[in-house]
Amino acid sequence: MTGGSEALARAAYDGARRAQGVDVRLVNAADAGAAQVMAADGYLFAFPENLAAISGGMKSFFDRCYYPCLGALNGRPYAMIVCAGSDGRNAVAQAERIATGWRLRQIAESRIVCTHAQTSEAILAPKTINEADQRAAGDLGEQIATGLLMGIY
Repeated sequence: MTGGSEALARAAYDGARRAQGVDVRLVNAADAGAAQVMAADGYLFAFPENLAAISGGMKSFFDRCYYPCLGALNGRPYAMIVCAGSDGRNAVAQAERIATGWRLRQIAESRIVCTHAQTSEAILAPKTINEADQRAAGDLGEQIATGLLMGIY
């Protein structure tokens, strides 16, 4: 809603595209379905934390896709980036539990990008993600795409 997670997702997407020969897709959680999840070889989930939990849009995605994909994703690689106002750990823990249930293989430590938004005005304001965090997101995207290309994952 405020652009932070989108900026991180786009940076990860751009990084993944540096691994030429990998079909990379950037899909909004609202538009993603079980068929797309099952068709992918790996995943980089990027989403905001809202009220110390997975954002509603991402939670809806997991709710729609969890059971249709259960048992079909075993061993596929994933990583995640959470854009948080102050903490992000609970959102990461929730999403990692879902990934564990899907039997995904975590290929990197989950990354929390903290915007330090603490007032209602700061929380609702458009977010600017610093260059270092965007570069790290790009590197993570490139890592997962390169690993898939090389057959490591």
